[in-house]
Amino acid sequence: MKTVNGYEIIQLFESWSPKTYALEGDPVGLHIGQLNRPVENVLVTLDVTIEVVQEAIDQNCQLILAHHPPIYRPLKNLRTDTPSGKLMELCIKNDIAVYAAHTNLDVAPGGVNDLLAEALQLQDINVLEETYSEPLLKLAVYVPTLDAPQLRRHLALAGAGKIGHYDSCSFSMKGSGRFQPLDGANPYIGDVNHLEEVEEEKVEVVFASSKKSKVLKAMYANHPYEEVAFDLWTLESRAEQQGIGRIGSLSQPMTLDSFAAKVKEQLDVPFVRVVGIGSAEIRKVAVLGGDGNKYIQKAKRAGAEVLVTGDLYFHVAQDAQALGLSVIDPGHHVESIMKKGVSEKMNALCGNKNYKCSFIPSSISTEPFRLI
Repeated sequence: MKTVNGYEIIQLFESWSPKTYALEGDPVGLHIGQLNRPVENVLVTLDVTIEVVQEAIDQNCQLILAHHPPIYRPLKNLRTDTPSGKLMELCIKNDIAVYAAHTNLDVAPGGVNDLLAEALQLQDINVLEETYSEPLLKLAVYVPTLDAPQLRRHLALAGAGKIGHYDSCSFSMKGSGRFQPLDGANPYIGDVNHLEEVEEEKVEVVFASSKKSKVLKAMYANHPYEEVAFDLWTLESRAEQQGIGRIGSLSQPMTLDSFAAKVKEQLDVPFVRVVGIGSAEIRKVAVLGGDGNKYIQKAKRAGAEVLVTGDLYFHVAQDAQALGLSVIDPGHHVESIMKKGVSEKMNALCGNKNYKCSFIPSSISTEPFRLI
């Protein structure tokens, strides 16, 4: 198996939960330490506490992957006689790096909100609010007909031509290309100072703008001409659309109280707070991990009869009641579902890459509340 460093591990993680998914101003990324060191074990946690750092030490972890950023606001000082300072000192002294994936992990397919929606057995799951979309580019390149299959293949390997659940999508049109090599040219076809006509194909592919560099590199590397003739433009359609929260349907209707009991059981919490009439029939459910107070109106407009979210404010609960939207609040800590989910996904990805690295879900509960 291949020994890897922190950069390689984070690159693999960001292949499905990139920082570009994060909401504006969210402090995601490396918070403590460095990534240019070998990593054999990664501890996955909701929050970074002294107890969690000690667990990382005991488990011989070189990296902590956290959902909640340990440094959420700019530091005015770094004093080791404060709780946050002691935490950072413990990480640095033990060569443990800390990387935070916050709203990007909420947005990512297979991330926090998908894990919650799946735990509640929702069907026909869609994004609650779109927060990220990527421009789609179109490339048209002219190539000798005999060289077109190789070029199309390598463009596809670079990520061009992926549309929905299809890849290697392209369009070709045959025609004649004309050119005259000048002094100093080294033509693949034809002679210097002689007008040449070649049977060519116009190959068209579309791709996400983030793949532009990789696709163009593949084009140049697999095109036989010294000078490549191509067009590149931005399309109105979007390559990728992701967002915060999820909305889906129950396999069969339930009363609000019955569904609240299911939320309590499936998310393994000691209690839930409920807004709404217990006998109301529930079919469509919106879910948003963490603080979802700003999404009451969005959930209602999307057709949800209940929103499952944490940290519900008193007056927001009243607003939801007035709107006719039920709300179930299982607490912010239900996002800890990401510990197991992320560990399983990353262990599978590391296995596919033959990386010598294990992801370990933290066994420490960072829930600050207890019920009396």
